[in-house]
This record gives sequence, C-alpha cells and structure tokens, in this order.
Amino acid sequence: AYWRGDHRNEMLQRIYGTAWATKEDLTQYLHMLEEAEKRDHRKLGRELDLFHIDEHSPGTVFWHPKGWSVWQEVEQYMRRVYRDNGYKEVKGPQILDQSLWEKTGHWGKYRDNMFTTESEKRDYALKPMNCPGHILIFKQGIKSYRELPLRFGEFGQCHRNEPTGGLHGIMRVRGFTQDDGHIFCTEDQILQECADFTALLQRVYKDFGFTDIIYKVATRPEARIGSDEAWDKAENALMESLRRSGCQFEIAAGEGAFYGPKVEYTLKDALGRQWQCGTIQVDPNMPERLGAEYVDETGERRTPLMLHRAIVGSLERFIGILIEQHAGALPAWLAPVQAVVMNITDDQAAYAQEVAKTLQKQGLRVECDLRNEKITRKIREHSMQKVPFLLVVGDKEKANGAVAVRARGNQDLGVMPLADFQSKIANDIANRV
Repeated sequence: AYWRGDHRNEMLQRIYGTAWATKEDLTQYLHMLEEAEKRDHRKLGRELDLFHIDEHSPGTVFWHPKGWSVWQEVEQYMRRVYRDNGYKEVKGPQILDQSLWEKTGHWGKYRDNMFTTESEKRDYALKPMNCPGHILIFKQGIKSYRELPLRFGEFGQCHRNEPTGGLHGIMRVRGFTQDDGHIFCTEDQILQECADFTALLQRVYKDFGFTDIIYKVATRPEARIGSDEAWDKAENALMESLRRSGCQFEIAAGEGAFYGPKVEYTLKDALGRQWQCGTIQVDPNMPERLGAEYVDETGERRTPLMLHRAIVGSLERFIGILIEQHAGALPAWLAPVQAVVMNITDDQAAYAQEVAKTLQKQGLRVECDLRNEKITRKIREHSMQKVPFLLVVGDKEKANGAVAVRARGNQDLGVMPLADFQSKIANDIANRV
C-alpha cells in the first residue's frame, strides 16, 4: 500500500486489529489462522512439488508434473460435464485485434488491464476474457431459433494485467484458464437455462467436496441500459431459477452489471472461508455490439441474449482452493499419485514392479519405490507426500499375490489380494472419496 494509492509515494505499513465478544470466539479465530497457515497452497505447492511461481514471469504458474496431473483431472472432469450437458466445446485465439475490443468497449474502459502489442502497424491485445470470441463463432453461418439455446464451452486461457502487489500464489494471477461457457438463447429461455445451470453447478461442487453454497442475485444498478421490463424479466427469471433448485438466496441490490443481472455462487471451505467461483450473467449488450443474430419463427432477424457462465472459474484459483480445502491430501480421484508400491527387500522388486504395472494398466497413477531404504523410511516419506494408498510387498505378499495396504492417515487396511485392492480403489475413485 502506498500513500494516496500512488506507487511513487512512500510505502505504508498497514496494521490490522480484531475484536471478539468472547474468549472462545478469539480462540476459535486464532485456531482458524493457524490452520489456514498450515493449508496455505503456496507452502503445500512447494512441499508436494506441484507448481512454482517464478520472478521471470510474475503472475503465471509453472506447473510441475504432479501439479499438472491435478490440473488435467480437473479439466477432463469439466470436459465431461460439457459433453454430458449439451455444450459444444470450442477454442478461440489468444490474441485479437484492437478493433474488436473497441466494439466491445474494452479498449476504452479496460485497456490498462490488458496486455497489448503491435505488429505491422496493427494493435492487438491478449484476450482478458473469452466471450467476444464465442460471439464471432456464433456469427459464422445463419442461425435459426430452432438451434437455440446454443451452448459453447471453452477452457480459454486469458491474461489480465493485474498489479504485482495484488498477486497471490495461484489464487490471483495474470494468466489463467477458465471453464468458460456462453449460452445463446431467447428471453423466454433464461429461466430454464439458469435452473439447469444451478443444478449442474451443485452436482459439480459436490463431486469436489463442497456442499455449503451461498447464492446471491445481483440486481440492476442505477446506471444501466435496457428497459425496466427487460430487467424485471431477467431478474425474476434468475430468482425463480434458484427457487426451482431449492436455493435460498440473498439480493445484492444494485450490484449487477450495467447491461444485466447475475447470480453469484460462493462456496465455503473446511475453515468456513468463502470463495466466489461460479456465476451466470445475463447479457443482451455484447451480442448486439458485435452483430450476433438469429432468424426467428417469423423469418425476422433478432439479437440473441447471451448468458455468461462459469462453474469453477479460474482453474488455477480453484485448484488452489482444493489444495487448501483438503490440506494437500487430495481425494484419490484427484491425487497426482494414487498409490505407491514399495518392496521390503530386493527379493520382492520384480513383484513390486508387476503390481505397479497391473495397476497402471487399470488407468491408475502409480509409482514404484524400489530404493534400498528401510520400509519405515519409505512409508514416512510417501505419507508426507499425502499419497492416498501405500502398498507394501514382502515375501508373504509375493507368495500369495497380495499387497499390504496402508491408507492415508496411517490407516492399516491389512493384507488383501491385489484384485480386492483394485476393486477398492476403483470404487473410491468412482465415488470421488
């Protein structure tokens, strides 16, 4: 922080204080701070070898093999969500001409937050969002009302020129990827699309371990475009869609965008902290600015509404939330290494490799530790890496085609046939536990 917000002035020392009604409340708060420090995704990212941030590219993430494995699991899960819920996945370019950003209004109002460049006397910008590209895709060819709602989804990499002082691990970055979707629809389709989206979001959050969700409807600001009738219809559709999903919600009066209302979905983590991730936003403005049209049932050309929607938002930020939610001990389906096979002596090395290959053929992420170390040291080291399952093989296990299984948290599950362990881990992954 700087005096009067100007970085050319002297840096200030910010002092925070808190007050509590009871000693118990204070104790609980201090415990939360202590636990939050243990769960800090930056600390765990180093300890678990997931990622790092480098001074050569501030605000962007260098994903290590284990971290990239987590990323891919989240992305592939969301890709299945697209596929199973009527979305067509698309991919737009990273860099777009100044003229497009002028049409959307971003060049005039948002340029300081964009990374710009020039080539052959033309100005360009790295995209800070994906929506203009989706409209350009929508505009290719004549669209009929029969094709609506048309749902596009993209894992679109965006860049925003955030101040370096505001960057925070992988939670607040300059380069990020969103599970970005845009639904082109009519006014009468808003309610059903929003209700379906809320139900989908709830299922996704549950799979990731979040069931405590706060719903907020941001309504019309004083400075806005569009008729009161259109605002009434859009706001009522959003509220009714939440009621249909059995959701209690707050009203954030005046906090909508100048062009339309939105629903914000905020999840609570294991420490009770709130993270706003999901959103669905009604937008009649950008499709009109960029000339998107469809032909209605009478043969007239009309401008579709566009619903901006995201479930996890920035994948980087969401993975950071997951790391802190689980204190690095990600559930088996997300864990970068799902099991480690360890031999006690060299006599079981070949069998340990055979077990590992069998599990890998099952599609599991498995490592084999054949080091000439004491088994207690191997167990301790892999336990610190928060691996869900450790499989120890000695002469007895080798002779019986079995494994001695230790689950995370120092749980001794005993000796079992390899086939039984395969069934157990497959069941855990299928149920996302």
